[in-house]
Amino acid sequence: MSADLPAQARVGTSSWNYPGWTDLVWDDVYAETALSRHGLAAYARHPLFRTVSLDRAFYRPLTTEQYAAYASQVDDDFRFVVKAPALVTDATVRGEKGQALQPNPAFLSPELAIAEFALPALQGLGHKLGALVFQISPLPGMLHARMPELLERLSRMLQALPELATQAPDAVVAVEVRDPVWLGPELAAVLKASKATYCLGLHAKMPPIEGQLPMLRALWPGPLVCRWNLNRLHGAYGYEDAADRYLPYDKLVDEDVETRRALARVVRATAEAGYLAYVTISNKAEGSAPLSVEKLMVEIQAQGASR
Repeated sequence: MSADLPAQARVGTSSWNYPGWTDLVWDDVYAETALSRHGLAAYARHPLFRTVSLDRAFYRPLTTEQYAAYASQVDDDFRFVVKAPALVTDATVRGEKGQALQPNPAFLSPELAIAEFALPALQGLGHKLGALVFQISPLPGMLHARMPELLERLSRMLQALPELATQAPDAVVAVEVRDPVWLGPELAAVLKASKATYCLGLHAKMPPIEGQLPMLRALWPGPLVCRWNLNRLHGAYGYEDAADRYLPYDKLVDEDVETRRALARVVRATAEAGYLAYVTISNKAEGSAPLSVEKLMVEIQAQGASR
């Protein structure tokens, strides 16, 4: 990594099993199944990738052994960003196609957050754990009027989590939301009291980065966790459209220069204040996550040089 890039900036992608990254990350053509099982070691050797988001944990809880297998494929300086399972973070039980079936009685359960997520990740990844991210799925409209109750439930869950620093000194607990109704001083107070932070979620369901900065300011100073998920031009429900449009994820199609520059400023400020900044980027942000990482790191470097 260039000496002009802050060591505290850990940037990577959301998952890694994309055959279209040949010549960007992979040195040959591989099947998606092969990359899913064996690609992490090659991914972690990329000079710019110092973290990755384990998105698969959202769909089904992973075991301690599965986390340990991932940890064994990377060096000691690598850190993982891990998404909590939907079992805990979705207020709705959903069918195979994502359709709502019924309310989720385990939503924000402290017991399941510990047993099915925090402890297996901590025990399996050890000091390579970077961030535990609770991405709270979009709420049913009827719950918008019950925010005080939900904030209390969130607080109880966060405060029940095990202490991380002894085993994972770089670990951060972060909460990402997909409804603007969460944003405000009440959420900031819950996060502060729980020693957690706000995950900057760059997705069309949420305000652009400038609209979320007040949450970061309310928690300043502290670490940054950011997940750049989806280009805003696709709209709040355009994830599948973006996935199809950008295949095979080997080039930038819809560059979002404004978001990139704003994010680079936040990363640079966080790192220069002495705090870790974890940023993971999806292919659906601009078309190719590896190229988005490269462009973001160039922008972070440029902003440092201009001071």
